[in-house]
Amino acid sequence: MPSEFHLDVIDPAAGIEWDGLLSSHPQATSFHSAAWARVLINSYGHQPFYLHFSHRGEPCALVPLMEIASPFTGRRGVCLPFSDFCPPLWFGSGRTESVLRAVHDLAAERRWRYTEFRGPSLSTATNLSRPTFYGHTLDLRGGMESLFSRLDSSVRRAIRKSEKSGLKIQVAHSAEAVAEFLSLHARTRKRHGVPPQPGVFFRQIHEQMIQAGHGFVVLARDGETAVAAAIFFVWREKAIYKFGASDETKQSLRGNNLVMWEAIRFLAKSGVQQLDFGRTALEHEGLRRFKLGWGTTETPISYGRLETKSQTWRSVIPRRTGASAQVFSRLPAIVNRVAGRVLYPHLD
Repeated sequence: MPSEFHLDVIDPAAGIEWDGLLSSHPQATSFHSAAWARVLINSYGHQPFYLHFSHRGEPCALVPLMEIASPFTGRRGVCLPFSDFCPPLWFGSGRTESVLRAVHDLAAERRWRYTEFRGPSLSTATNLSRPTFYGHTLDLRGGMESLFSRLDSSVRRAIRKSEKSGLKIQVAHSAEAVAEFLSLHARTRKRHGVPPQPGVFFRQIHEQMIQAGHGFVVLARDGETAVAAAIFFVWREKAIYKFGASDETKQSLRGNNLVMWEAIRFLAKSGVQQLDFGRTALEHEGLRRFKLGWGTTETPISYGRLETKSQTWRSVIPRRTGASAQVFSRLPAIVNRVAGRVLYPHLD
């Protein structure tokens, strides 16, 4: 590295040093936070390499990385696993090449096959223009009347229908609320042909994120039974819609719409300025329309891999789940839960 260019490797699970550095960067999100790092570490045992680059005492870049070391899927660095987007955070410009060179040296030392970055901030440095996913963000400023008027007419009708259906809506922070969500989550993932994330992952989300004030659950109930739910993360003035789930037999009640609208109202009232709807696969046109219907702005999200041996960049193509989806959608729920516990420590 150049003279006076310094690298510190920080343990995000210990103390508040990492979050203190994040606090000065306007693009930091919940995925960059130490709380999310603890979720990943405690759930899957991944080793963190959170890099702080500075020059003459001033920060240049923050690069949060996790090492996934699997005998089945290989050894690699990811910024960050199970995170829709988590790009390096840059302070100013002009240090990109030095930072990437240091990341490559770390990858070679750790014997990573590649280092994967998720987000837009490397596009100029790497010439990666191909989108991997769509992203959708909603500006929460301007008042509730303005927000409601920007909704697609079909979304407004769905909200009104759900409100008239008698569903009870609740913003919650309890372990019981997370457990209710997890029950719906397992059903939803089975319907989509994907194993659910293991229970320890959601227990860690409750302990590290929600209990610490970095998130909440929204539940819609028909009587005493939850029919739709979602988990949101919050970091300062930005929120992320991370997980949604519902009872497919109650879709006519439009619980998902009411859950999202309640979250928007809660966040706007709390002073949060932006809600990110997470990533959407390019071919998932139905989910894309759902997110656009809330008045969001759509942007591409590019994932790129820096190959360690060749020192070249390539775009990431999302995995297709056609054949495996058919299998998992037919398996008993308990088998799917076991599959999730077995598989997810090797995935990212």
